[in-house]
Amino acid sequence: MSKELNIEWAIERLKEANYKYTDKREALVRYFVDKDRYLSAKDVQEYMSEQFPSLSFDTIYRNLYLFTELGVLESTELNGEKYFHFACRLSGHHHHHFICKNCGKIKALDVCPMSIMGEQLEGYNVETHRFEVYGLCPDCKK
Repeated sequence: MSKELNIEWAIERLKEANYKYTDKREALVRYFVDKDRYLSAKDVQEYMSEQFPSLSFDTIYRNLYLFTELGVLESTELNGEKYFHFACRLSGHHHHHFICKNCGKIKALDVCPMSIMGEQLEGYNVETHRFEVYGLCPDCKK
């Protein structure tokens, strides 16, 4: 899916949930789509303060959680801090991630461990799952 379609999808999710569209919210979504990696709230604040100097850290944090609640962003924890990434559901195929603990880059993993877990969960109703592998990407490993 193209970057513009991802941004349009995110804005539509916002409007469908009866939240107001703002240029700040669009800039936040655009930043995640452009970066395509996990970002901290501090990363977002540094970027957003260039365009919107009066934007508070609390407002950024509230919007990160709002977009996560709406399924636009996904979150994970790295080194005791929350990081956010644009949702991959739009890619059209089921996958998991390798996440670099240093720079937040991601690599899609097409292997799903649920295929081998099914035997151990017989009789259970699995509604959703998530599998993440953490380490260092080739650039950070150098």
